[in-house]
Amino acid sequence: MKRAALILLVLTTVVKLQAQEEKPYTQPKLVVGVVVDQMRFDYLTRFWDRFGEGGFKRLVNDGFEAKNHHFNYVPTATGPGHTSVYTGTTPAVHGILGNNWYDKFLKESVYCAADENYTDLGTENTGGMAPTRLLTTTITDQLRLHYQFRSKVVGIAIKDRGAILPVGHTANAAYWFEGRSTGNWISSTYYFESLPNWVKKYNKKHSVDQYRKTWETLKPLKSYVESGSDVNNYEGLSNGENNSGFPHQIDKLWDQNGQYSSLAATPFGNSLTTDFAFEVIKQEQMGADEIPDFLAISFSSPDYIGHKYGVNSVEVQDNYMRLDLELERLLEFLDAEVGEGEYTLFLTADHGAIHVPAFLNDQKIPAGYLDSKSMAERLYQEVEERFGERALIESISYNEVYLNKGILKALEKEGFASASVRKAIANMLYDFDHVERVYTSDQLRNFGATSGFDRIIYNGYHPKRSGDIVFVQSPGYVSYSRTGSTHGSAMIYDTHVPLLFFGKGIPTGSTAERTEIPDIAPTLAVLLGIGMPNGTTGTPIEDLLED
Repeated sequence: MKRAALILLVLTTVVKLQAQEEKPYTQPKLVVGVVVDQMRFDYLTRFWDRFGEGGFKRLVNDGFEAKNHHFNYVPTATGPGHTSVYTGTTPAVHGILGNNWYDKFLKESVYCAADENYTDLGTENTGGMAPTRLLTTTITDQLRLHYQFRSKVVGIAIKDRGAILPVGHTANAAYWFEGRSTGNWISSTYYFESLPNWVKKYNKKHSVDQYRKTWETLKPLKSYVESGSDVNNYEGLSNGENNSGFPHQIDKLWDQNGQYSSLAATPFGNSLTTDFAFEVIKQEQMGADEIPDFLAISFSSPDYIGHKYGVNSVEVQDNYMRLDLELERLLEFLDAEVGEGEYTLFLTADHGAIHVPAFLNDQKIPAGYLDSKSMAERLYQEVEERFGERALIESISYNEVYLNKGILKALEKEGFASASVRKAIANMLYDFDHVERVYTSDQLRNFGATSGFDRIIYNGYHPKRSGDIVFVQSPGYVSYSRTGSTHGSAMIYDTHVPLLFFGKGIPTGSTAERTEIPDIAPTLAVLLGIGMPNGTTGTPIEDLLED
């Protein structure tokens, strides 16, 4: 009896000690964030039967999927999209209003990732990039802070903003693809005085030259039944092409289409990004010790392809079939290099996209195009007729109207209250065809919106950086060319994107509950046991975090 009691005591003690040793959070060796530029949610389901078992299907079947995942602000664009994923908040807080926006204080348009105080490295072109317009921390900043800057954080993408904004203010490095005549990966003096030697050597190897080739379909063209016809009038053409169909002779039309830059609008852009990701992990020894590192990868090419060929194109389908292979290649590399079960990965998008409106219109679905120049001219004229000052409108950017503060003050002396001027201009916009909703800054500053379009507009409005009037276009209507797809709106085709979690600490399952882009960063913070980004407004995804 005493022996049995002793054994029970020993076993109980062992269990208690094991429980004490177990950490209440996940500590992967490496976190990998994957953003697929312009990936609609339904690409995952539309092309499902064409995917292999090791890419998208592995992430879904062996990971966690949020099926009802949305952006909760406008504009749905690359700059704010990447920023919101990693900051856990919206433009109303992090301040990245678009890829570009009008700066009311500088009186000029500014780029989201530009800073003239720095210089780009690895290129002869002038200009400098940095995350200095970002007002909050990112989850990657929080990781660096938590581990006393021992964690390595690197961002990579073809687009500079896709590499820079995700890794925040304290990253070790961000790299992007110059294209043009060099095909180099470049960076900025924000991160270091000169490019690391390993990057210089990698550029000199010019492994990118393997992608100077014709883009043909991965499978027989006739098998692409998930897409429209290959040759049609809804797709753009490269310089030198007679029609939009396959094959696309990238190599033969090289000089006419920007040389290495032309690779961005092909699936080869994804491949060269994956190649460089492998080199970063190896050279920086990411995931090599017990201190978690973070690699932020953005696949930019799907956006270029979508803009050029459109949602329903064979090109978009071929891109995702090939991207599936890139994901399989990435996962296999991580399994071998970091260790299966030793890394955590998530995948999402920075925005969705609309079907080509001309295509929708031909199917008798309400859709069309807005002439932004003629709309702006009409508004200028109406403002001049009403208030005698054409210059009252200082700029129109991302469906926001910026008014001249000096002229507003002068009008106040004439008896026009500033709020009434803004309301009058809003009423003018209401009379424009296919303008559905208009908001003034007075409304937005005092908003209590909790749902619908009102909340989406509110979340995209920054009190100090945004304009005086914001307007929303009708569903299906865009200001864009008549070929290819675009994005930027509050409509569901732009807001609904995939969200997949996979790897260490991630349960197998899914949820159909609504989740939102700002929920990603706080979810990662809880998983990792670190602080949330300092502007966080999102909520951790409970279904994923439940034991």
